[in-house]
Amino acid sequence: MAKMIDLFDMTGKVAIVTGASKGIGAAIAKGLAEQGAKVVICSRKQESLDLYTTALEKEGISITGIECNVSDEEQLKNLVNKTIELYEGIDVLVNCAATNPMFGPIEEMESSLFDKMINVNVKSIFTLSNLCLPSMRQRGGGSIINISSVEGLKPSPNLGIYSVTKAAVNMLTKSQAKEWGSDNIRANAICPGLVKTKLSAGIWKNAAFLQAFTERLPISKMAMPPEMVGLALYLASDAGSYTTGGIFNSDGGYMIS
Repeated sequence: MAKMIDLFDMTGKVAIVTGASKGIGAAIAKGLAEQGAKVVICSRKQESLDLYTTALEKEGISITGIECNVSDEEQLKNLVNKTIELYEGIDVLVNCAATNPMFGPIEEMESSLFDKMINVNVKSIFTLSNLCLPSMRQRGGGSIINISSVEGLKPSPNLGIYSVTKAAVNMLTKSQAKEWGSDNIRANAICPGLVKTKLSAGIWKNAAFLQAFTERLPISKMAMPPEMVGLALYLASDAGSYTTGGIFNSDGGYMIS
């Protein structure tokens, strides 16, 4: 029997992480690479990807960055094809790209913004997962990790449509797990609480709100992106080989506060 620590070894595995030039995606990509995976990251701007991959190279970590707007199906196809050309297959997909262009009441949400959020937060996961599926099947299995949010479980004021998209991500994850389990493909979702990222800046930059928010948490602080990595490594690796269809909170106790 392998040692428990060996179950987290990602040597020989190939991973794609979207929305990974910064924030949670960047942290997870680095964690996977540190465990031996060959990692491809994507973001809308190649310049941002190059800045991050260059910084990692100084730490001895090699990651490939491919420009990709996840709301564009042709660019998603290119991302998958280039990854397979480079590394011959895909074992892990981390869908981290997301957007929340408006903080406000539902009735003020413009239709165009609604469509954008659905396309980026939900449809991109549907499309990219389906594109990666044939390679995962060919390689005997895989792991899909969808970065959701506690907002998909308990909506907050002024985040209504964002919550709708994340609730959809949770159900899509369960559907993927149910349909693809026979192919040894696992699908799980991580629901972060408040993490210090660009996406959540509208919340944590408000000092008074941040203090009031964190005081209610059992773990009385906002998370940093690297604090999401451990759970992702478990779900991506053989350590999580019997885990699928799960919706995992990593929220400092937000859901019980």
